Amino acid sequence: MTRLSRRDFFAASGAALAAATAPGLSFGAGEAAKFKLGLVTYNVPAMWDLPTILKVCQEVGIAAVECRTTHKHRVEPSLTAEQRSAVKKQFADSGVVFSSCGTVCEFHAADPAVVKKNIEDCKQFIGLVKDLGGKGVKVRPNGVPKGADPQKTFEQIGAALDECGKAAADAGVEIWVEVHGAVTQVPKNMKAIMDACPSKAVGVNWNSNPTDVENKSVKAAFELLKDRIVACHINDLENDAKGTYPYRELFGLLKGIGYDRYTMCEVGKTYPVAEGTEYLKKYKELWAKLVAG
Repeated sequence: MTRLSRRDFFAASGAALAAATAPGLSFGAGEAAKFKLGLVTYNVPAMWDLPTILKVCQEVGIAAVECRTTHKHRVEPSLTAEQRSAVKKQFADSGVVFSSCGTVCEFHAADPAVVKKNIEDCKQFIGLVKDLGGKGVKVRPNGVPKGADPQKTFEQIGAALDECGKAAADAGVEIWVEVHGAVTQVPKNMKAIMDACPSKAVGVNWNSNPTDVENKSVKAAFELLKDRIVACHINDLENDAKGTYPYRELFGLLKGIGYDRYTMCEVGKTYPVAEGTEYLKKYKELWAKLVAG
């Protein structure tokens, strides 16, 4: 993120203060925003352990965390029952919500054995999220195999998601399908994938991709997917000012559907703790300004 101007910094600070003090996160005279700011451990805090992540979230005022697999927090299916209880307690004691696990489970492979392995891996994460008191297991499509028929691949992914959704429903959690991958991240193609997945326990994880944007607007893409949006990742919020991603519009659209979960910061750069803390403070200030509209 580029350095905020002095004017933007104070404007954002004022918006952040209003957000923190107004009941129900009400912004101005418009409709209230029911969603809060969360953090994906990919990639700002990828090298921080769990106590550090929770401490920084408390300091910054970040409401929830999605633990992306392979990172230093080590929140993984390999945890024992005792270790899971300890992680759950750390979140509870901190006041920061454990929202979800961010997996790399994907279901587009041409080899059925690979697809099956990913389904079984997903089920392991479902058990972990249940034990930790979370809500979602983030999965992803990751493109179409070379030479494969796209529509058949979309249907294959949808069928695998449906199987995962049945396991998630039995555990009382959800599957969040990240809008991800070449071809599969195109909103109309993601809709085709979701149309092939009837499970009500499976929803869309909006991912703030350039492919969402048409004529500087995400409205058309949002309309295709809005009925199944259950999670949201956001990245460089300064893209709104650059005109490359309309976050102000996105936040307004989320308010319009009554979205009441989290917009999760997912920025590709990894930071040391002190620098990352300051980065996240400024990120939250700008987030509040954009949410205010």
